[in-house]
Amino acid sequence: MADQLQIISAVRSASIFSRGICHGFLLLLIFVVIDYCKKILTDTETITDLVPQRRNKDRVNVHINGEYAFSLAMITAAGLRRGLIISSKEIDRLKEEDNYERAKQSAFGFVSYRPRSISELRENLSRKKYDENIIERVVTRLVELEMLDDKKFANYWVEQRETFKPRSRRALSYELFQKGVDREIVDQIVGEIDEDEAAYRAGRQKAQRWSNRPEDKFREDMNNFLQRRGFNYSIIALATEKLWLEAGGGDNQE
Repeated sequence: MADQLQIISAVRSASIFSRGICHGFLLLLIFVVIDYCKKILTDTETITDLVPQRRNKDRVNVHINGEYAFSLAMITAAGLRRGLIISSKEIDRLKEEDNYERAKQSAFGFVSYRPRSISELRENLSRKKYDENIIERVVTRLVELEMLDDKKFANYWVEQRETFKPRSRRALSYELFQKGVDREIVDQIVGEIDEDEAAYRAGRQKAQRWSNRPEDKFREDMNNFLQRRGFNYSIIALATEKLWLEAGGGDNQE
């Protein structure tokens, strides 16, 4: 009989202890939920107005709790409406997307004048104080749109030089390296240049203007000019001789 009473007493004690644990856990859960709700309520804002800018119809001014807060590109603000409750985290995300949109539009303008290298665009956006992650997103997007391509840029650069200011492979390689183009691309594009022909075309216009100069002066000036274009001695000597003969070889001198 005594053993039965002890068992009953132990069961009752365990039941009371269990109820105490459950009540304690429930109270703890309630406090956690209340604290979470407080954080949500204090970390949210209400959009009270969306006003298109007068000077830039592609942007909208966002008013929060009755006051101007920030502006966004129309495309970024597309999902917003009056009365919408948003968190501070969402506001930060919208601002980052707006910076991305600004950087992207700036990049579109930068590459519209002439082809650019990827490095040129990065440097341009960096000077405008855009964050690195924004710059990389813009670069990735323009590569996807085929608006950035270092090989096409290198081809363009060499073609322009060959047409208007021919120069040596070494000089062109240096220029492309300065633009951030990889060596593999540079070697491939520049390796196709005929330096003898490039030196001749570089000096042809000068030769016409210098045709009445004495031979030694003609050769000295042409040598210096072609050196500045990066050509080596043997190529310069060959081009200068050809240009001197074509200019009349001194026949027009008085």
